[in-house]
Amino acid sequence: MRNDDVASMTAKYQMANYARFPVAFVRGEGARLFDADGREYLDLLGGIAVAILGHAHPGVTRAVCAQAGNLVHASNLFHVPVQAEVGKLLSEAAGGGKVFFCNSGTEANEAAIKLARKFAVDRGRSGAHVIVVIDGSFHGRTYGGLSATAQPKYHQGFEPMLPGFRTAPFGDAEGLARALDGTVCALLVEPIQGESGVRVHPAGYLAEAARMCRERGILFVADEIQTGLGRTGAFLGSSWSGVTPDIVTLAKGLANGLPLGAVVAREDVAASFGPGSHGSTFGGNPVCCAASKVVLETIAAPGFLDEVRRKGALIDGLLSALAARRSDIREARGMGLMRAIEMTCETREIVKRCLERGLVVGSSAGTVIRFLPPLTVSDAEIERGLSLLEECLPAEGRR
Repeated sequence: MRNDDVASMTAKYQMANYARFPVAFVRGEGARLFDADGREYLDLLGGIAVAILGHAHPGVTRAVCAQAGNLVHASNLFHVPVQAEVGKLLSEAAGGGKVFFCNSGTEANEAAIKLARKFAVDRGRSGAHVIVVIDGSFHGRTYGGLSATAQPKYHQGFEPMLPGFRTAPFGDAEGLARALDGTVCALLVEPIQGESGVRVHPAGYLAEAARMCRERGILFVADEIQTGLGRTGAFLGSSWSGVTPDIVTLAKGLANGLPLGAVVAREDVAASFGPGSHGSTFGGNPVCCAASKVVLETIAAPGFLDEVRRKGALIDGLLSALAARRSDIREARGMGLMRAIEMTCETREIVKRCLERGLVVGSSAGTVIRFLPPLTVSDAEIERGLSLLEECLPAEGRR
């Protein structure tokens, strides 16, 4: 089938809840994608931060094929060897604690919400059930994650949201202090807000937030679904602020494209999840865990995160230089290989033009172009991608 055939079949048989571009990708290799018509693209979005080691990574492919040839699924009523190995790797990389496996980021956040509330009850704080979130946050589309998402546009048509969530203003430590009262069991925060346009908290804000939580006996929950797994140049984005979260949620690139999410919680918090308290039929699936083992071992290899930081500095310099040449770029921002430019105009048409030129980037928050490439992207691919981007920006924005 060609692109048009796939698009037509999708439109006929699937719900229209995605605003899809008219391209059907059929193959990938590293930071490159190929569509059904045989055209090649440079991918600086990485499946929205998912293809963390690039498309069709050879080590991931071998591990998945080997595991699928032995055992695709085993119930969590039993022990799963590769799941046990990945749990160890994940705990060690995240600084300790115990792991719960699920299938996605929103499921990880759902589990974290339940765990935080159960921990409060177990500590005799049954009246402390409120989860504080930050204005502009995005924590998923299931009802718990959606209720925690402090962006009203995602709530429209699905109200009422679940009770027990409170929004604090972005970057305002005093406003956060007022929100963290005795009814609160946890603060749920993205170290960098992804879906709202790669918004970076002010310097010192996360450290102050963690300090306030610690003083009040409130759990600090880091949603690292986009910022984790080396995306910012450290395994956890929160570590740049010197913060050690009580609970961490992870997903996206955890299995390089296969569905796997995880919660890592310090041991005393994790103890609140006893038998029957939470579960997932497919969470920690052997095939997904086989892929994840390769991801975690690769990220932990000597020099890997050094390279992410170096390439992050490269893309930062190129985007900053581009912003200096343009009157329609308000800001270039981000950390590591989580980057964005905020423009004075809507960006979806620009992203569409980029796609037509063979470049895959993302649009978010209306006026933001987002870059979440594979962590294995090359310097030449970064330079080529940003050159293509500049060619696709409006002519009137040049200084």
